[in-house]
Amino acid sequence: MIPSDAMYRFRGLLAAFALTAGADFAQAEGTNRSASAAALAADGYTLSWADEFDQDGPPSADNWSFEQGFKRNDEAQWYQSQNAYCENGLLIIEARRERIDLKHVKDKSLIPGWARQRSHAEYTSSSLLTKDKHEWLYGRFEMRAKVPTADGSWPAYWTLGKGRWPACGEIDIMEYYDRSVLANVAWLGRHNKTEWRTVKTPVVALGGPAWAEAFHLWRMDWNADSIELYLDDQLLNRTDTTEIRNANAAADNPFRKPNFLLLNLAIGGEKGGDPSRTVFPLRYEIDYVRVYQRTPHTAAIP
Repeated sequence: MIPSDAMYRFRGLLAAFALTAGADFAQAEGTNRSASAAALAADGYTLSWADEFDQDGPPSADNWSFEQGFKRNDEAQWYQSQNAYCENGLLIIEARRERIDLKHVKDKSLIPGWARQRSHAEYTSSSLLTKDKHEWLYGRFEMRAKVPTADGSWPAYWTLGKGRWPACGEIDIMEYYDRSVLANVAWLGRHNKTEWRTVKTPVVALGGPAWAEAFHLWRMDWNADSIELYLDDQLLNRTDTTEIRNANAAADNPFRKPNFLLLNLAIGGEKGGDPSRTVFPLRYEIDYVRVYQRTPHTAAIP
């Protein structure tokens, strides 16, 4: 047994160590932020918009709205707002194994044709978007996050333009499925087919299980001529957009129009895999989302 006076001294040392460590961490974090801000300023970027998720509770209604019900890709989850919440400086999007009886759903528009044969949903999750709240034309988009990689998990950080898909354009800054990280750009190709520019990187090539346990930085640099998608400052996909045109009557370039952001955690479906043996809940943890822009070559639309 440790004598009481020694115990008090020991506790005092622990407290001093904790205070010192906390101060050192805060100082290091502040130094890193200052260095990052200086680098961005050197590149001509200023912060246009951000959500740091510092307030516990629901995500900010000024920034985000929610998709509801079944949405796309034959996915298994029922989207609802209550699966997203802010806690300890993080946005948590939580996928749960829970039953939603569809016969009690009054708004049948939440159940598209491909899901009409289902009597219930077996999973719930959330999908957040800035549509009709914030959109941007060009800039640097960043997200720091830890993504779930269990079977059936399909997290994404992406953008869309307004209008019918895929002519609206889609940029997948991050998708995860099939044990791989994907960086994609898509638009309307010939014969009404989707044209994709995709780079798929297996997680084993990034570090395997240890990679999945850490936070990572995803980034898009988007201008009038190109889209560059990065993971931890490593370029994954560079798409030249100068000659891109939708194969429709408009023959327009969807990547010279404003886009809005989406954050979602899908389950199963066409790409996500089989979630039946996965332990739930799954958590997609997002530290921050930021958009930087240059002037006069970029524009934010409130």
